[in-house]
Amino acid sequence: MKKEVDFNIFKAQILEEIKAVKPLFGKDGALAPMIENIVNAVLEGEMDAHLTQESRESGNRRNGKMQKQVQTPVGDITVTTPRDRDASFDPQFIKNRETMLSEGMADRIIGLYALGTSTRDISSWLEETVGISVSAETISSITDRVLPELEAWRNRSLDEVYPIVWLDALHYKVMDEKNRVVSRAIYNVLGIDKDGHKDLLGMYVSKSEGANFWLSVLTDLQNRGVKDVMIACIDGLKGFPDAIKSVFPDTAVQLCVIHQIRNSMKYVGSKYQKEFMKDLKPVYGAVTKDAGEMALDKLEEKWGEQYPIVIKSWRGNWDRLSEFFQYSEPIRKLIYTTNTVEGYHRQIRKVTKNKGVSPNDTALVKLVYLAYRNARKKWTMPVPNWGIISQQLAIKFEDRYNLL
Repeated sequence: MKKEVDFNIFKAQILEEIKAVKPLFGKDGALAPMIENIVNAVLEGEMDAHLTQESRESGNRRNGKMQKQVQTPVGDITVTTPRDRDASFDPQFIKNRETMLSEGMADRIIGLYALGTSTRDISSWLEETVGISVSAETISSITDRVLPELEAWRNRSLDEVYPIVWLDALHYKVMDEKNRVVSRAIYNVLGIDKDGHKDLLGMYVSKSEGANFWLSVLTDLQNRGVKDVMIACIDGLKGFPDAIKSVFPDTAVQLCVIHQIRNSMKYVGSKYQKEFMKDLKPVYGAVTKDAGEMALDKLEEKWGEQYPIVIKSWRGNWDRLSEFFQYSEPIRKLIYTTNTVEGYHRQIRKVTKNKGVSPNDTALVKLVYLAYRNARKKWTMPVPNWGIISQQLAIKFEDRYNLL
């Protein structure tokens, strides 16, 4: 038996409440009854699905209902759970002992949204699974429940010291206030704490990626309690190292070697790329900085006249490209590229890749935050070899990084 929820009725009721200057929240408001209607319709649909023809033939049928009070973000509601004669009905959206909606339907909807499922697909799933029609707009409103949590997360206090951080940006398309498709950059700061655990320290949205905005990001980290960073790993964005040094002057900056290689190969002819890469590898793959510089001299002798811009770029960035040489192999693997933050970005893109253009900035941030919430569930163990790495960092930065 299909249940249809008429949201036009609730919309009219909400408007009347607003006109009468009455509260929307609480049992007498318009929102709680709407949620109550949805939940009870879901439970009825679940019972319809449970009572198959086979179970009816065996004698099982409806056997009254049981009421209970359930807390929701908009006020308490009365949930009426149908029962069957052989007590085999086990409701899933609001389980028998659950007394909060956050443990039931809303979290399930949010969970689907966090996996990249569109609001319209969730609406279709609800209709196909439990036989009710819930608009995509209503589902979007339910997922908005995470916005206060997101705001609290954005403003939370941070540790005073982080041994390693990676800073990079993701790029998306959204609709602006004039209904135009525009670009947005989400700036991410991924850090490792003293215990070796990864965490996203901040997520910021801007119209484009640039050193000036990164400066505001770093200032926000400082305002939230960060006093020092040992090593910052970044791409080759112009002015980025200076922005870091202006906020955290003692931080060692490591430019991503892989970004440098990719940018270099753009200017090397396709028929020479394999040979050029073979000659370039001894530069960044050297055992010591001196050996890397000798390899860079040889690279310039052979290719300098043909690709002067590429060689000039390696020379100009060498001090920050070669920062990793002064550390042991376990630390080198962590910092010579931005692979750690790019790995996190791949997890986020798995969720967002099928979403197309976001309707607004809020919808984009909400989706990315929910994807991050799922990703961080796996960040339970320290990074490999952290015991050795942390001791070596404590020796290297003895006056700034204390293990105890």
